[in-house]
Amino acid sequence: MIYCGIDWAENTHDVALVDDSGQLLAKRHITDDAVGYKILLDLLGEYGDSEDNPIPVAIETSRGLLVAVLRTGTRKVFAINPMSAARYRDRHSVSRKKSDPGDALVLANILRTDMHAHRPLPQDSDLARAIAVLARAQQDATWNRQQIANQLRSLLREYYPSALEAFAKWANGLCRPEARELLKAAPTPARAARLTRTQLQAALKRAGRKRGIEEEADRLRDVFRAEWAHQPPLVEDALGKQMLALLIQLEAACTAADDLANAVEDEFPRHPDAEILVSFPGLGVQLGARVLAEIGDDRTRFADARGLKAYAGSSPITRASGKKSAITRRWVKNDRLNHAGYLWAFSALRGSPGAMTHYRRRRDAHGDWHAAAQRHLFNRMLGQLYHCLHHRKLFDESTAFPPSGQEMETAAA
Repeated sequence: MIYCGIDWAENTHDVALVDDSGQLLAKRHITDDAVGYKILLDLLGEYGDSEDNPIPVAIETSRGLLVAVLRTGTRKVFAINPMSAARYRDRHSVSRKKSDPGDALVLANILRTDMHAHRPLPQDSDLARAIAVLARAQQDATWNRQQIANQLRSLLREYYPSALEAFAKWANGLCRPEARELLKAAPTPARAARLTRTQLQAALKRAGRKRGIEEEADRLRDVFRAEWAHQPPLVEDALGKQMLALLIQLEAACTAADDLANAVEDEFPRHPDAEILVSFPGLGVQLGARVLAEIGDDRTRFADARGLKAYAGSSPITRASGKKSAITRRWVKNDRLNHAGYLWAFSALRGSPGAMTHYRRRRDAHGDWHAAAQRHLFNRMLGQLYHCLHHRKLFDESTAFPPSGQEMETAAA
């Protein structure tokens, strides 16, 4: 058995091959281009790499062109956490020396000794991987949009409280097109107070508003012309220019989030698992795509539902030492899936009577706090999702949350 370890970098990579006894068979220093990839594949082929018996590879990343080349065929690629690799390095040397060829050798020996303890990259379909790229990018764009909106809100509090009051009743506040259009038309409260009813209506129409334009323009005019505290004129103008610069970033972030959301809506329904995912209460296209992006469509990735729950961080973990024992939530988890699960459980409370009953039972009978009750609900629904995906079944409310005890008697009466 031959094992390969690759210490990757931006421009070059170090490769090491070892056998079952740990003897170094070969080492190479390759470039990060098509020529370097060919040298790597030729080296693996020289030592017996084939479609039927591929050489497993350990590397400290799960993405990039090098990983894409290695994942062709049936080869197992193991993405080793850099912290784990650092701990393994101490097994071979206590002097704390470090080198790139040495790190490649360490990675190869990780597979030689403990390959069973590490999980290879899942064999997801190309469509699932494409959806993962789009869903994660859309999630990042949404977070970035909210971060810029928070910065803008903090700036408006310093000199433009009338704008915050005017946009307070709108859902999504500063991220709405109407808010951005009005801020471009009037970057300072002094200019906002001089806006006429006609100008306000024109700004709302440019933002795409179709109904209630006259009433909304009157309300905005009253808010902008009310009595507010002001910064000195020169300072107010300077803050207005700073706000316009931040508004340009918010416009770009909103456009990126919307475009990526449209791309997700185009690709996600094409996946065979999409119908099962959106059948669950609380899971729509965007949130369902985020869940699919993190769990993939490789059914051999998780041995059972417990593995999926641990990966998502929804199941508790026990820490015991001597006479002390504590059950706490998991800190090491897939943060993206855990965040999607929080939104999923929160949305399911309105879409599923069984989910609401389960949540209330955790709050009232077990004394859980809100976050703990939602995490428990997410944990249960994640197990249901695992079952439905493996058996190709849609979500069924009566099966997922069957009535029991007094609830059954009430239902029968």
